[in-house]
Amino acid sequence: MKGIDVAREYYRQFGAPMIHERFPELEGIIACGLAGDGSECFGYDDSISTDHDFEPGFCLFIPDGDIVDSRTEFRLERAYASLPAEFLGLKRQKVNPVGGKRRGVIRIGDFFEPRTGLRGAFETDMQRLNVPDFYVATAINGEIFRDDLGIITDIRASLAEIPENVLRKKLAGSLIMMAQSGIYNYKRCIKHGETGAAQLAAAEFVRHTMQTVFLLNRRHKPFYKWSFRAMRDLPLLGSLTEPLEYLISTDNMEDMAKMKTEIIEDIAVLISEELKTQELTRNTCDDLEKHAYSVNDGITDGEIRNLHIMYAIS
Repeated sequence: MKGIDVAREYYRQFGAPMIHERFPELEGIIACGLAGDGSECFGYDDSISTDHDFEPGFCLFIPDGDIVDSRTEFRLERAYASLPAEFLGLKRQKVNPVGGKRRGVIRIGDFFEPRTGLRGAFETDMQRLNVPDFYVATAINGEIFRDDLGIITDIRASLAEIPENVLRKKLAGSLIMMAQSGIYNYKRCIKHGETGAAQLAAAEFVRHTMQTVFLLNRRHKPFYKWSFRAMRDLPLLGSLTEPLEYLISTDNMEDMAKMKTEIIEDIAVLISEELKTQELTRNTCDDLEKHAYSVNDGITDGEIRNLHIMYAIS
């Protein structure tokens, strides 16, 4: 059973009755679910995932302010701590995992602030531009089981959207990096006989290609160790995961380098075609650098458009 299913069932059997019986005044206030850090919040957990930071449990999100006072918050924490220590063969942790509190009672603002720098939704495009996508991904993943006030649901929905100007700035930077690392530097490193540097160039090309694909899907790319897993599920260009894995898992000897160069060029063409299809570029060529500047030129906010083209690279 997936961690998200364990959390939902644990909440259904123990969490919901606990709130109903001991905190009836909070039933229309508390939001419950599972979101944040951990493979289970993305649905990527497997049998290996249970070896650390994995437990039955869920998040009790309470609003900022005085709707829930500190005394009630403390009582709620004690009540959550008293729930069964073992469920479906999984044991609750006695200490917080590395990275801080992941389950139990959490103020809504305390959940979002470490991920976005704000205690709620972004207020400006510039704020959003300065937060790496993998942080936002941890703020909008998982599942909210109940949210009567709708506060956390509304914030997550707002964060999930990528405004056009932000999309274009991030996309422009990724396209530039694809052009520099793959189209230009990979081949030059091979010519210099620097196979190690060539592999680094290939890795950079892969990283920024993946970011580009996520942006073209209007999705936030998660932390690197889950990026391939997440990309396979994308409707647009998700099939590129296989050639991208090939680029970073093979050597750079002469014949292989030639094949990898061709793969890089083919990927550039596919990305170019998608940019044209989505009308994000005015160029009709397959030159990623030219596309990058065209994408950037389409930004309607002058301040963001005039920032260095690689400003949003993360």
